[in-house]
Amino acid sequence: MTDLLRIHKALADETRLRLACILRRHELNVGELVAVMGMSQPRISRHLKILVEAGLVDCRREGLWAFYCAAGSGPGSAVLDTSAGFMDTPDFLADLSRADAAVRERVQATRRFFDAVAGNWRDLSREVLGELDLPGVIASRVPDGAAVADLGCGPGELLERLSERACLVIGVDNSPRMLELAGQRLNGKAAHHGRAGVSLRLGDLTHLPLREGEAHACVFSMVLHHLPDPVAALSEARRVLCPGGRLIIADFDRHENEAMRVHYGDARLGLDQQQLRAWLEEAGFTPGPVELYPVNQGLHVLLAEAATP
Repeated sequence: MTDLLRIHKALADETRLRLACILRRHELNVGELVAVMGMSQPRISRHLKILVEAGLVDCRREGLWAFYCAAGSGPGSAVLDTSAGFMDTPDFLADLSRADAAVRERVQATRRFFDAVAGNWRDLSREVLGELDLPGVIASRVPDGAAVADLGCGPGELLERLSERACLVIGVDNSPRMLELAGQRLNGKAAHHGRAGVSLRLGDLTHLPLREGEAHACVFSMVLHHLPDPVAALSEARRVLCPGGRLIIADFDRHENEAMRVHYGDARLGLDQQQLRAWLEEAGFTPGPVELYPVNQGLHVLLAEAATP
């Protein structure tokens, strides 16, 4: 009874009800919620504290930032699920529209960042990865003769290595400048010296420009920590993989190096391994082993594999 009273007291406020509705759809930080709601930061923070204490909202802290979303389990989650029909009404549409715009702006900001640094991306990557030949490690795990999709392919360094083993490599990126550089890198190399055919495609990783079951293997190399909705991207990868297909993920292990946000456009400070496993299972994958590789700046790169049923 105590939980139920606390939950309903928390929801008996227009601002908190609006916040709960927004956070059912998106994970946002305080600054984004301030912009969406048009209210002061102290006011938003006060209401979020009440929602968290009531078990209606979860708070995920990464370095100096905190992100909020609707509770994923417990009585608060059950009440929000039961109330979902009442929240999908015109009264909440303006808030949801502004929240959608905030997430789109986050994606656009990431795209602008990668367009701007595309020409220097190889040097930026090596500052962190050091001597680790990550493209080589990933390529060694791809089945010979497979059709492979590099999701978030960047300037094409991994595509080049994958093409030595695959029958077809598909590079997808939402940065036109990155794809332009990948095209220049691979121009004239396809179908020569034992290399595969190459298909470069502009697209969003949550709406992939691939047919269902088109790939035997998909790769996310240093990509998921940039995405606002990793589960949506993983679910799309699941869609485009054939039965028995293989997923390979390379990314930073969870860390607290806040400078990575500024210098490399990171949205997340690496991936928590337990959280990654939960994402994979939610997207319909069977998680496999995870290996760690030490790199520069005290960071580790995790390499995870998963399979489709």
